[in-house]
Amino acid sequence: MKSTKIKTSPSRKIFQVFNYTFLLLITLLCIYPFWYILIYTFSDPALADVNPPMLLPRGFSLQNYVDIFQLNGFFSALFISILRTVIGTVTSVLACSFLGYMFSKEEMPARKFLYRMLIVTMYINGGLIATFILIRSYGLLNNFWVYILPTMISAYYIVLIKTYIEQLPASLEESARLDGAGYLTVFTKIILPLAKPIIATVAVFVAVSQWNSWFDNFVYTRGTDSLTTLQYLLYNYLNEAQRLADQIKNASSMNNVSAAVSTISQRGIRMTITVLAALPIFAIYPFMQKYFVKGIMVGAVKG
Repeated sequence: MKSTKIKTSPSRKIFQVFNYTFLLLITLLCIYPFWYILIYTFSDPALADVNPPMLLPRGFSLQNYVDIFQLNGFFSALFISILRTVIGTVTSVLACSFLGYMFSKEEMPARKFLYRMLIVTMYINGGLIATFILIRSYGLLNNFWVYILPTMISAYYIVLIKTYIEQLPASLEESARLDGAGYLTVFTKIILPLAKPIIATVAVFVAVSQWNSWFDNFVYTRGTDSLTTLQYLLYNYLNEAQRLADQIKNASSMNNVSAAVSTISQRGIRMTITVLAALPIFAIYPFMQKYFVKGIMVGAVKG
């Protein structure tokens, strides 16, 4: 049997060419800023300052990364950022998932009242001063747990997870309850495996938020270098780029490194730290994308 081909009209072909060309241009406009930052970091600082690269690095060099790694506190800040991201993501996902599951149970005491109070926190907060006083009263100032505990519960994530759980067949939980399973067993053995898409979505949100956070470091742990995060270090680097460039040059001269090799610009510092700070997110997101789209679509079907 011969297959019949549907003929495409000339106007349709013109529209498709225009549409694909337009979308390709938009994609290039979105990608190019990231590409520009990346190729700038791999360019020779002396050449890039005079003649910035456009499509390829200007004199390939890794000196920007070598110089940044030599700065005091970089690896310590990197470790704190990784630690807070891992611990913060795990604790927040578990806490929000369990609360979302409990709020989906009608037999939960004061369920409607507590859920409404939770929703109120999405629109009203105590402000920075009240929050600072509360953090101080709990003894969390200059404490690593100030990065974890205040962000452990999020009303938005709980609503997403609760909505997703309500889409699951009730018969699965009912059969488990008939076999003697309690709430905790049902949550860990049935709900968590079935809720992978929305949990992965929340995990991406939390991980990005934890990794990019710097304001809590600025407000609650000032003067404690051992708790400095990579993003706060980036904030300081961007504000003191010239001083850091001079510091690197002086350190390089003390180590008998040639001036040509040790040259680094303010823009080179900004570009290199930006790449190092954003790289983990770009590396993790592609592996979570298949869960991300499904989770956010199903979790937002109803509120």
